[in-house]
Amino acid sequence: MKTTCAYCGVGCGISIRHQAGEWQLAGDDSHPANGGALCVKGASLLESLAFPERLLYPRHQGRRIGWDQALDLMAERFGKVLAESGPHAIGIYLSGQLTTEDYYVANKLMKGYLGSANVDTNSRLCMSSAVVAQQRAFGEDLVPACYEDLGLADLIVITGANTAWTHPVLFRRIQQARSRRPELKLVVMDPRRTMTAEQADLHLPLRPGSDVALWNGLCRYLVDQGLWDKEYVAAHVSGMAQLTETLSDPAWTPEAVALCCDLPLTDLLGFYRLFARHPRTLSLYCQGINQSNQGSDKANAIINAHLLTGRIGKPGASPFSLTGQPNAMGGREVGGLATQLAAHMGFGEAECDRLQRFWGSPHMVTGPGLKAVDLFEAVHSGQIRALWVLGSNPAASLPDGDRVREALARCEFLVVSDLTALTDTARHASLLLPALGWGEKSGTVTNSERCISRQRAFLAPPGEARPDWWALASLGRRLGFEEAFAFSDEHAIFSEHAALSGFENRGTRRFDISGLARLTPAEFEDLAPIRWPVNEAHPHGCDRLFDDGRFATADGRARLLPLRQRDPELAPMASGEGTPLLLNSGRLRDQWHTMTRSGHVPRLLEAEPWPRVLVGPASLLSQGLAVGDLVRLENDRGQVRALVGLDEGLREGEAFLPMHWTDSQCSQGAVNRLLAPVTDPLSGQPMFKQARVQMAAQPTRWQGIWLGEGAPALRGDWWARRPLAEGECWLLASWSEEMSACWQRLARSGHWLRLPLKGGWLAISLAQGRIQSLLLVAERWPALRVELLASLLSLPLQAGGLSQTLSDAFAGDSRLVCSCFRVTEARIVSAIREQGVNELAGLQGLLKCGSNCGTCLPEIDKLLIQHRFLESA
Repeated sequence: MKTTCAYCGVGCGISIRHQAGEWQLAGDDSHPANGGALCVKGASLLESLAFPERLLYPRHQGRRIGWDQALDLMAERFGKVLAESGPHAIGIYLSGQLTTEDYYVANKLMKGYLGSANVDTNSRLCMSSAVVAQQRAFGEDLVPACYEDLGLADLIVITGANTAWTHPVLFRRIQQARSRRPELKLVVMDPRRTMTAEQADLHLPLRPGSDVALWNGLCRYLVDQGLWDKEYVAAHVSGMAQLTETLSDPAWTPEAVALCCDLPLTDLLGFYRLFARHPRTLSLYCQGINQSNQGSDKANAIINAHLLTGRIGKPGASPFSLTGQPNAMGGREVGGLATQLAAHMGFGEAECDRLQRFWGSPHMVTGPGLKAVDLFEAVHSGQIRALWVLGSNPAASLPDGDRVREALARCEFLVVSDLTALTDTARHASLLLPALGWGEKSGTVTNSERCISRQRAFLAPPGEARPDWWALASLGRRLGFEEAFAFSDEHAIFSEHAALSGFENRGTRRFDISGLARLTPAEFEDLAPIRWPVNEAHPHGCDRLFDDGRFATADGRARLLPLRQRDPELAPMASGEGTPLLLNSGRLRDQWHTMTRSGHVPRLLEAEPWPRVLVGPASLLSQGLAVGDLVRLENDRGQVRALVGLDEGLREGEAFLPMHWTDSQCSQGAVNRLLAPVTDPLSGQPMFKQARVQMAAQPTRWQGIWLGEGAPALRGDWWARRPLAEGECWLLASWSEEMSACWQRLARSGHWLRLPLKGGWLAISLAQGRIQSLLLVAERWPALRVELLASLLSLPLQAGGLSQTLSDAFAGDSRLVCSCFRVTEARIVSAIREQGVNELAGLQGLLKCGSNCGTCLPEIDKLLIQHRFLESA
């Protein structure tokens, strides 16, 4: 069976088969997105299926109820709010993890039948600025390129993206193209020297937030040097006069831009010249562009440069917005954002009338609803009384996290559909509904290159879990709209969605999949990946858009936009102790969003097991800190505590903290507590990439490591947890309790054996002579191979075996370099220094490291250089 990965927007195909009594997973060789390749997250999807505390039946106020009772309750409460406060007092918050069919039913229910446009999605947090930019430039939310362009470009520009980590399979395609064609150049723009930047021919570590200046400067350079495509602009583009007037400002000379971006003039001009002389240029951009107070302008600045040179819709030449989630694109197709209607329609009178007639809806909305940040502010104020959250964790993912938690706690009626009750949002729910997960649900998703793929079910629904579209349609029927929501399966929903895309279209909207509207159930089940549009003009799909120079505007011309640089909106820091830092947030290679899908998979936490804030060497020295110390980050929004790590690729005065840790994995690790709800005024997308904070050491009286099943007997003032193959490991710390008091409290909680260790002690909990849990307490966390120590769990206590295991465990841990094949730095160094392997191919053959997704290749290269040099010295 073939299906699609449930993680990032690459949309990799997956092949599933059942053999020898178990499911086996591999990349789908025939899928155009990945050609059989998978990153470590995709390869571990089967391991992710065992969710802790899986929701198997509806729960109301913690009590199990049946679906009929749950749906009756929802109909009663939603109906009450509608009657008393009107449709605008109801909201739905969706997710790019949902299928297009889920999204479609939610949008139809809210915007066509309940009469509320307050239906938004977590894609607002990652892609909405790109949507606005494409609508402004092209007339519609359209991505012109396809993945084949990665192998056809002569210059690839990656800006605002750590593609090697966030889209590993795509970055592997870039690496392979460069190995085939060494003339292919790679430029990376990022304030951090990331693993992507490490592999670039040119890295531009620009000042955070200065992207518009850099791209405006490029356009100025192209105009001044006469290197723009005058014929293409004259035939296909509007706005040249306004753009030229804007570019005449002295702020856009190379010298002024280099100063604004804090870049060497020679490097800046080097990029400008590379861009000018490579007609086949592909510019990839993602969250570093979108998640800004001027994300829409940043994306349009990139598009301007491509329109100015006619590099759009051509093989190897386009601006290319990379989506973050597997179905962010599909959600946009059916109106999942509060600022659009289904089938790429807006809120014009004719469009609202067309959609109302197609749906036969009684209460069609006539204007946009509340965007995500405003939606939850309305929940906080009581304006929205009933809210349904499906497949998302806004308590952790939205900015100003403490206020969002307050809003959820205040909500009169909060419904959450999810796979587990162990999310920060689910803990506030009045009603929990058990949803289907990957492997259980069926439908379609659309990836970054407009490719529609099937997600297929190969597992039976557990317990009483049901599809999200089924729950939405069931509520619609209970509210009196039986005929409109009489969907029997995903095929019926997809057919209606496809038919709507062609309804009275006449070529005015490029999103048109009406060619798929009459698929039989069997044809839908067998649907192969296909890029839209799919209609009479494109019966087999379409690889690129705008290759004919005609755009989706009324006059068929694209729009150049005059843009101004605006700095990030940063609140002033209150005086206080600590080092002032500019904080950036983002993703890790092996984790996914708020860890609901990935945080319980042991091997996905091996490379980065604990919440770490990364800073430069000077920031460590200024506070007298050492790597691994516990630090406090704070501003007027809130506080976070995390371990400190060193990243020499950071600009000094800046810090990086991953977005993934929530209250479920760490007591005080959620970065969004520190981020203000500043948004792009056009897209409503939050500015996740910059916040002012102060960092200071967090003194502790003791630090501990706990190993066992379930939660530890004591947690101290701070904790973080990770799963292991045997049990769990928790880091603990206390600044309010002495070490001796800690032992006294522990001793009262059960039968413990205490062994003295240097600077502390090891406590062993026994049950019938077997080791149940272990707690190591000292002044500082030791370097420890926790997996080795955890191997003692459930074994009989034997002095000799315990002594040897402790000795081996305290010999120290080794950093994981290759997650795909779980290869540590120590194994790589041993192969280089002791086995004489002196090249990458030898390491790949011996250890397999770097031979799959390729994200570890820069680290392997560094180790080869370092240890070959040491060996010869």
